[in-house]
Amino acid sequence: MLENRYSGTGKRKNAIASVIIRPGKGDRVINGKSIQEYLKSDVLVMDVEQPLKLLQVSESMDVVANVRGGGLSGQSGAIRLGIARALALISEENRVALRKGGFLTRDSRVVERKKYGQAGARRRFQFSKR
Repeated sequence: MLENRYSGTGKRKNAIASVIIRPGKGDRVINGKSIQEYLKSDVLVMDVEQPLKLLQVSESMDVVANVRGGGLSGQSGAIRLGIARALALISEENRVALRKGGFLTRDSRVVERKKYGQAGARRRFQFSKR
């Protein structure tokens, strides 16, 4: 049974996900809850499922993910990357297809820090001529 398990790690913003995929009947569990119960938004659920749908293994793979940090959007992105990396371990054809679809690329965008002397990262304090 252990040889049929593939794991991948994904990061997005401040979220870190460790994902295990294995042949099954299409169950999705995130932090012990179902995917719909955890992510709540259909858009985020679709985002997580994209790599599985690309390879047409959505109904034949079980996904178990543990994710912490960040918000739901960052967490769904981290899970998606973890799933893609795990699927890429299965075969070279998977890796090529996932790379072409852009699923193996880590999204490096993070929140820009607030600077001193300014209201935010880019926003300045209000300027008064008089």
